[in-house]
Amino acid sequence: MTGVPASAAGGPRTAPVVRQAGLWNIANVLTMLRLVLVPAFVVLLMHDGGTDPVWRVFAWAAFAVAMITDIFDGHLARAYNLVTDFGKIADPIADKAIMGAALVCLSVLGDLPWWVTGVILFRELGITLMRFWVIKHGVIPASRGGKIKTLAQGTAVGMYVLVLTGPLATFRWWVMAVAVALTVITGLDYVRQAVVLRRAGLARERAERAERGAAG
Repeated sequence: MTGVPASAAGGPRTAPVVRQAGLWNIANVLTMLRLVLVPAFVVLLMHDGGTDPVWRVFAWAAFAVAMITDIFDGHLARAYNLVTDFGKIADPIADKAIMGAALVCLSVLGDLPWWVTGVILFRELGITLMRFWVIKHGVIPASRGGKIKTLAQGTAVGMYVLVLTGPLATFRWWVMAVAVALTVITGLDYVRQAVVLRRAGLARERAERAERGAAG
């Protein structure tokens, strides 16, 4: 033995072992918590026909916890390399589930016009399907406008969950109006990005086919 490490002597090197994040990590636990909060939120909001202000405060608390965990689970997953296949699937499902449940319940109770619920849900589901449509050409990143939209939606829906009267009731209407406007504007921007991304991907594929044809 020479006492010289194999790597220093030019010998074979062992590839570093990359630790895969397990299912039970803090990011996934927060995502699971949000999924559990969806039925709990619905029960709290719809209790006694949705007329009890106290129960609606409880519902608001559940909704607020879900929105807060939505912020932290993604950040933790990226910061500490806790990204898992479960998280990639469950996180967007939890996002859409809590927001969709809140919008539908509020419309059923007559607190929120159905067209508002329709516009927001159509946008959210449409953008999700569109991401899959162009996924082979690239990924559409979350924009700053999209993050502001999410914040506006969460704030507006949270205010509608509470029983508000007077100036606060008027103010929440304007907050929801801003949220709907941002929903539409950012949705159109994502459509533009998707079209550009798809065109670039198709052009790249045609160029590659042309090169293979010329080489053959």
